This record gives sequence, C-alpha cells and structure tokens, in this order.
Amino acid sequence: MKTNKASRQDRRSFFRIAGLVAASAALASMPLAARAAGAAAQKLKIGVIGSGRVGGTIGELWVNAGYEVMFSSLDLEHDKALAARLGAGARAGTSRQAGAFGDVLFIAVPYAALPQVGRDLGNALKDKIVLDACNPFPGRDGEMAIEARAKGTGIASPQFLPGARLVRAFNCVGYASMRSEAHRAGERLGIPLAGDDPAAIQVAVRLVQDAGFEPVVVGGLARAKDFDAGTPIFGIPMTAAEVRRTLGIGS
Repeated sequence: MKTNKASRQDRRSFFRIAGLVAASAALASMPLAARAAGAAAQKLKIGVIGSGRVGGTIGELWVNAGYEVMFSSLDLEHDKALAARLGAGARAGTSRQAGAFGDVLFIAVPYAALPQVGRDLGNALKDKIVLDACNPFPGRDGEMAIEARAKGTGIASPQFLPGARLVRAFNCVGYASMRSEAHRAGERLGIPLAGDDPAAIQVAVRLVQDAGFEPVVVGGLARAKDFDAGTPIFGIPMTAAEVRRTLGIGS
C-alpha cells in the first residue's frame, strides 16, 4: 500500500504532466521561435537514455529549441562533454537520474539493452511519456530482435518498458539525415509516429516539430511495424507527404 507521501508525489507528477500536455496543444501551432521561448519558459524537461548518434543528435536539437535535456549513456564522461558543448539547458547524468529528471524520456539504445533500461528505470517509467527510437537488429541484438521484428516493436517494446506511455518515434530515419535536414526550407523531413495514448502522441508531435521535422501519425502502436527496420520505408529520408503515400495513410 502506498504511503500518503507517495500518493501525494504521484498526484503532483500526474498534474504536472497534465499541465505540460495542455500547454503542448497551445504551443504546437506557434512559429518555431515562439515555441522555443514557450518551451524554455515552461521548463519541459527531457531525459535522454542513450546519447549516441541518434540520442545525441535529437537531444541537441531539443536543447537548441529551448528544452532542458539531461543526457545519459554508459559513458558519463562523453555525456558531460556533450552537455558542456551544448551549454545552458544541457546536463549529464546516469540513466536513473535522467529517468527521474525527465517529464518526457527519449530512449535510443541498442534493442538488446532495452530490457535492462526498463529494469534500471523501474518506477520512473510509470505513466511517463516515452519516445522509443530503438531498432532490433538480429546480427547485433540476437534472438530477442528476431522476436521483436516478428511482433513489431510497437508490441514488443512495451513489454520491456512497463507502465510507460510509449510512442515509437525517430527510429526510421538515419541520424546523419536528421542532423543535416532539421529545419530545412520547403517540405520538411517526415518522422513517422505510432502510439496508443492520444496525449502522449500530442507531446511527441510537438517534440518532432520543435526538432525541425514534420510528424506523421501513422496510428496505434501496432502500426509501428509498418516503419520498423526491414520495411521499405526504413532508412530512407522522405518528406511527410512521401511517408503518407508510402504507408497508405491520409494527410
């Protein structure tokens, strides 16, 4: 049974996230500069679990957009150097610290590490919005990757991250393309999203926009299989219109 103190903490956490979601809706349609200022004033915090190529790239784009970001990985010195380079708004910590710090978590680790991430974060995942960019590759991740590919990551990943309000995001396009094409003029790079929680999707949409891309909501978590590794769309930079056309979804 929870203590009164624990219950109060859970309620405070719930209302904080609810407020952030409501603010996300108001900010989503604003110009980038206004959204960045709003994000900074709002103090939305993001914990990055896995600050390698994908996590470091997207985390940097969020810092530049005005978010507070804590980077974490197996190499704390790397994270400290990254945070020092990015300056105000960036910091470094352990995965547990990043999990506690973030109102939203972004996980970008080898798929085989996902079960351990879930164990390390534990209760910090409960009711937290989590953007999952992890991809299963059998040659690297072993047998569990074969099973995840067969199920689809939208079905497999929640088993490793119990209690999280999961959205599949930023897994489909290579980090180099995301780094070079963020905020490009004209039609922006499309980032497919899949999730079952409408409020979590709303936050993910805003974070994709503020990173400099156009979100494409494909559907529920089961639809994440449509843009998993090994699909025709995977690894190919496309505009949002091209993503919709390739996946056969409306505008």
